[in-house]
Amino acid sequence: ITIGVVLALAMSVAETWTHGRHAYFDGVVMLLFFLLIGRYLDQLMRRRTRDLAGNLAALKAETATRLSDDGSWTVTPIAAIAPGDRVLARPGERVSVDGIVETGHSELDQSLVTGETAPAAIGAGERVHAGTLNLTGALTIRVEAAGQGTLLDEIDRLMSEAVGSRSRYVRLSDRAARLYAPVVHTLAAATFLGWLACGLSWPEALMIAVTVLIITCPCALGLAIPAVQVVAASALFKRKIMLKEGDALERLAEADIAVFDKTGTLTLPEPEILNPEALPAERRAEIGALAASSTHPLAQALARALGATSPRTDIHEERGHGLSAGEGDGEQRLGSLAFCDAEAEAAPVKAQHPGTSLIAYRHGTYRTVLALGQSLRPDARATIDALRAAGLEIAILSGDRSEAVAPIAAALGIAHVEAGLLPADKLNLLDAMAANGRKVLMVGDGLNDAPALAGAHVSLSPVSATHLAQAAADIVFLSDSLAPVSAALDIARKARGLMLQNLWFAVLYNAVAVPIAIAGLATPLVAAVAMSGSSLVVTLNALRARGRKAPSEAGA
Repeated sequence: ITIGVVLALAMSVAETWTHGRHAYFDGVVMLLFFLLIGRYLDQLMRRRTRDLAGNLAALKAETATRLSDDGSWTVTPIAAIAPGDRVLARPGERVSVDGIVETGHSELDQSLVTGETAPAAIGAGERVHAGTLNLTGALTIRVEAAGQGTLLDEIDRLMSEAVGSRSRYVRLSDRAARLYAPVVHTLAAATFLGWLACGLSWPEALMIAVTVLIITCPCALGLAIPAVQVVAASALFKRKIMLKEGDALERLAEADIAVFDKTGTLTLPEPEILNPEALPAERRAEIGALAASSTHPLAQALARALGATSPRTDIHEERGHGLSAGEGDGEQRLGSLAFCDAEAEAAPVKAQHPGTSLIAYRHGTYRTVLALGQSLRPDARATIDALRAAGLEIAILSGDRSEAVAPIAAALGIAHVEAGLLPADKLNLLDAMAANGRKVLMVGDGLNDAPALAGAHVSLSPVSATHLAQAAADIVFLSDSLAPVSAALDIARKARGLMLQNLWFAVLYNAVAVPIAIAGLATPLVAAVAMSGSSLVVTLNALRARGRKAPSEAGA
């Protein structure tokens, strides 16, 4: 294109200078106009909004409380903490290092590592990771890694490698252009030499060669493919699906296996009461008031589920056990089964809801046990069925415990399940699938999913996901439902079909137009008009990517 524009401009200047008859400034301007439209649309779709370092920095501690052998402590920059040091993690603080607990018992929010929102009991001899939140008790930790070499640092490294690996994907238009450009250059040069051999003057032969270059302008590559992407992105937007990567549509259309995280992806991120029948209406207010008085994640989840916003002020909290209010026969307790003496009431609840978190309540002789856990996202079953109908295999890769993953997999009829995975484990499994020729569609929402989202062939994330997961994903959907996943796949496959149609149209267009240009039956202006007409055809074809109206549009 550059050669054609420069030669056409030079020949037009020369013709104007010598008072010749042929000048084709208009053809040059028209060609550049359409090409710049294509470049603008392409850049619009390729713009990235990723700031991985800033998202991770919010989780990294700048200091740690280092303990000396004499029992004293000092607040020390994390860069000065070395393996073998002992540090203190107080309740309410984020753990600043990777290490082994020497003394103390507590509960940790490890959702950043495992994706599981239920707190995990931690004691001496167990490993903890930087970025996790210490909830209830003080812990003395023997440092294994601080700053460099922690799990957060490993996630950062995995992200960089995964993004670099995915960036090597070659877009459909780029693959076609690799073959297209050499053929066009060779054809134009052969036209020029052929007409010289037939006795035509070099200016006339050169003008015919320029016409060949212009008429073979790769409109399907320069405009129509970005146009399909923009129209498809608009259709996705109307369904509350945000496309972040221009080539994500092509990669999504190629997917043959869908891999889901569990917590926050197949399930809603906030725990809900799974046995509401165990909660009489007359007890909701008193239980909600107690739950709102605690900072424990399970109690806070219970308070949200009950809509409680007014905590009690006369409570007494026993760290790691629960909280109580009142005295004697009127005493109320909310917490562990042992704290509320509710083991007998818990047995049927455990049988009905295995693998869930249990919280007990006692008021005098009255006792009840509530099961808190993630419920399936709306349309999860219908979405999984739709993906299967589209020919995709379904799998779950989760950092959660196998007993928590199994009921969700059974409810959705998913046989391929891997549980208890660290971020590196998920990425390794995706790499193994890719090595076997699979095109993986990854759907996840947590920090521990970010490397897998970046390393997958294509990835989606809900808007409730962590900032890092959203940054790593190609597509973000704004819904509590999973239906946008199957909708995005349908639109992507239709868009890819339209891209291929446009490329075939370009082939047919050139099969007709190139012989006319070689024969000298067209001028650069006619070539520019023909090129513009072909651009119009493929752009109108791209509008078909809008597909059926979204439900919201139909309602309107």
